[in-house]
Order: sequence, then C-alpha cells, then structure tokens
Amino acid sequence: MIKAIIFDLDGVIIESAEIKTKAFELLFADHPDDVEKIVEYHKINAGLSRYIKFRHFYEKILGQELSSQKETELGGRFSQIVLDEILKAPLVPGVIEFLERNKMSYYFFIASGTPQEELDNIVTHRKLNHFFREIYGSPKPKDEIIEDILSRYSLKREEAAFIGDAESDRDSAGRVGILFIARIVPGDNHLKDCRWKIDDLTGLDIILNTMSAS
Repeated sequence: MIKAIIFDLDGVIIESAEIKTKAFELLFADHPDDVEKIVEYHKINAGLSRYIKFRHFYEKILGQELSSQKETELGGRFSQIVLDEILKAPLVPGVIEFLERNKMSYYFFIASGTPQEELDNIVTHRKLNHFFREIYGSPKPKDEIIEDILSRYSLKREEAAFIGDAESDRDSAGRVGILFIARIVPGDNHLKDCRWKIDDLTGLDIILNTMSAS
C-alpha cells in the first residue's frame, strides 16, 4: 500500500515547466547553433538542478569553461526570468482537490531541483506548504532526498511513489527502487512509455489505488 507521495514541483504541482524551458532559451539565445541541444537536454533532465545543467551546457555542448562567477550570474538571471512567472502560473489541474482530499491518507513531500530558498518562497507564496511534511530543493540530489525520507519515516520502498515529469525523475526513482508516476506534460513525449502515467492530477486517485492493489 502506498503511504507516501513525493512530488516534483515544476510540471507536477505548478504548470511551470514551459516557463523554465523558455528561460533557458533566453539565457542561451546568443548561442543559436546550440540552443536546440540545450533545450532538449533541459527537457530530458528537467528535474535536475539548474546549476548541473549550466555546467553540462558549457562543458559538453559549448565546449567552454564555466567560471564560478559566470555560474552565479546565470543562476541570478535565471531566477529573475522565472520567479514572477512561477508565482502566478496556474496549478496543474486536480492538485488542490487531490491534496485536500488525501492529506490525512498519505505523507506528502516535495523534492525539486529548484534551489531551496527559492522553492520555499514559491510554496509559501502559493499557500501550499501546509500540505507537505517536508519540502526539499537543490543542491541535494533527488535520490538522496528520497532515501532520507524512507529512512526517517520508516517506509518500505514499495510504500512510496514519486511523481515527476522528466526522465531524470524516473531515473531517481529507479535508483532508489520506489514506484514512479509520470505526469505527461502536454507536447512532451519523453515519458510516454512509463507504466504509470497521468495527464494531470485529476486521475491520481485511480492510479494510486491500482498501484496499491497490484
């Protein structure tokens, strides 16, 4: 039986996945020959910290060294681009109804690639924090976050499920050995082959009941 649900934030709770995609396009607009590769890497690894992505972009795609100063600058510019948009972005359909309906039935957590301080600001501003036992952001990797949750709440691996919208989220759940539910973001086919998947959170109860019974 599922006892704990760990949610990614962008594209799972808030419809903010496209906001961050556009932010990467803007940040790297001066590299027109490489921006498509940059955006594709971001989409596949949407759940990773933006700083891990910056380093990959520079070292593997642009073939340049990324200084600490440049990394900090990119992070600041990225936050400026996305934060206001995320604070007013719509929630994924069914989120509030699901959380309200099931807040006494499951332990709820957030594990996001968003920096911790920024994540706390977003969740508090959107008045979502009271639903969640704990809220985790980067720099801690998601698989470490999940392991920590399982240990401290004495949960078996089959008692937890992670809901994400990126292949990196599926990989994190797979490394830890917990169930993964893919939220299929409109226009993105990366996770279409997942056994458990939802278009939004209106159908999450059915999926969870089926998983618990199987």
